[in-house]
Amino acid sequence: MGNFILQPQFYQLTLIRSYSMPFMVCFVLAMAFVIAQAQQMQSNISHGSSLTPTTNSSWLSRSGVYAFGFYKQGNGYAVGIFLAGIPQTTIVWTAKRDDPPLSSDVTLDFTSDGLSLTSTQGQSFMIEYTSGSSASMLDSGNFVIYNARQDMVWQSFKHPTDTLLPGQSLSPGDELFSAKSESDHSTGIFRLKMQADGNLVQYPVNTPDTAPYAYYSSGTYGRKNVTLNFGADGHLYLLNDTRSNIRNITDGGLPADQATIYLMRIDADGIFRLYSHDLNHNGSKSIVWESSNDKCDPKGVCGLNSYCVSTDLDAKCKCLPGFVFANLGNKTSSCRRIVADVCEYKNETFPYTMEELQSTIWEDSSYVDLPLSDKEACKRACLEDCNCEAAIFNGTSCRKQRLPLRYGRREVITPNLELIKVATSTTAPDTEKGSKRKGRTDILIIGLSLTAFGSILVAISVVTFCKHNAWSYGRVNSPILDSELNEDIALRPYTYEELEKITNNFTEEAVGEEEVNKRQFERMIKVGLWCIQDEPSLRPSMKKVLLMLEGTVDIPIPPNPISFLSTI
Repeated sequence: MGNFILQPQFYQLTLIRSYSMPFMVCFVLAMAFVIAQAQQMQSNISHGSSLTPTTNSSWLSRSGVYAFGFYKQGNGYAVGIFLAGIPQTTIVWTAKRDDPPLSSDVTLDFTSDGLSLTSTQGQSFMIEYTSGSSASMLDSGNFVIYNARQDMVWQSFKHPTDTLLPGQSLSPGDELFSAKSESDHSTGIFRLKMQADGNLVQYPVNTPDTAPYAYYSSGTYGRKNVTLNFGADGHLYLLNDTRSNIRNITDGGLPADQATIYLMRIDADGIFRLYSHDLNHNGSKSIVWESSNDKCDPKGVCGLNSYCVSTDLDAKCKCLPGFVFANLGNKTSSCRRIVADVCEYKNETFPYTMEELQSTIWEDSSYVDLPLSDKEACKRACLEDCNCEAAIFNGTSCRKQRLPLRYGRREVITPNLELIKVATSTTAPDTEKGSKRKGRTDILIIGLSLTAFGSILVAISVVTFCKHNAWSYGRVNSPILDSELNEDIALRPYTYEELEKITNNFTEEAVGEEEVNKRQFERMIKVGLWCIQDEPSLRPSMKKVLLMLEGTVDIPIPPNPISFLSTI
């Protein structure tokens, strides 16, 4: 009986042994096939593979949806990951995004040290320094590098720039930075941060991670190890350290098929959006979701001393009263005062008034907070303080501000009234009679013309006078001097006898009996020299020139107009 019991066990063991070898062979062959198929799908890139901007410019994923390689940027090229095979260029990742554009003579090589760029001049630098045996552009949009054991040692998904793709996440402390524009993918002025306290927040760049600078928040602070995750169906959500969903940013549930690509990006305007691309229709793009439909929400969308106004779902930047755009061709640039800084007038009659700017909010960086309930008293307090260039009045306090003002936007419901110090010469009413305005303009133009012409004559006279004196003084009965009369005047040593002869025994010469108003003459010369500066930004405005000629404004010493004098 005992033998009967043992015999089946022995029989089973014999069967396992007899079938184990074919089974293992089949298993190994199957695994080899799977690995080969996987490697084929991953489009492996081996050592020695290279790309150039003009020929063989990218490595495609197996499906052909994503590509890693060169793309056109500005007057050169950049290296990154982009959607391939669609008309519009859609960049999802950029390497060394703040480096200058690359020329067409560079080569991207995959070596044992990582990815490197080499130019025809021999210059070389690394894009990603990671020791690996192979690389692959995956169909997920992730570019990865493997070691010899096929372990992933580097991936683009762990180093996002401004975009997340399905399957990608943002870990605590990680940030996305907007691009400068749709065509320039270098770092812009907005950021989205997954904070260590569990809060997903948007800020302008170069600001602290504090509430006064935030313009979007998920409201999930006080949690640990929270990550932002992105599902294949367009679902953006936050998971905590126990992998529990604590907040849905988007609902998800969108069609998840091979013909639709989803991506989340923080755009150059500071708003982060969920996009879909329909590959069946040339990759046509549509906005599925956005963090805000008010383009004035991002702080800093308008430059310094300007504020944002929403018009027809668009954003328009306006300068403070008494200010103009520093770059007239860029209406989102900073604004500058039309006239000089206010403290230049501390010894003159104060030519300023306080102008009211209704329904705007700004960053409060006050240096003095006065408990005033009277608006006129707040105006006087700012007028009497040359350091005060604006004030925020809310009915109970007067907060003095220095320039520049930033993060301004039109806000209809706000108790704040912005008071701006504006030069009276720039705030003449529009109802002023045309003849009077035209008369002042004509006088100003004539005065400027005479001043410029006079300055030119003075400059010519000074040069001629100097050369004439040099010629007169140079007529010394010396063979050395006579031989140099036709050369430019230059510094050289003289004997005492030569100097005595040149100066007629050191006798002083009178300039002449002509009397001039020295102060007025100096003003005209200074204004003329300011008006002929090579750099247009240094030339004063017409209104400022009028103030200079009237003696209202102190005229600083102008720079030396070297290029002008060199042409005389």
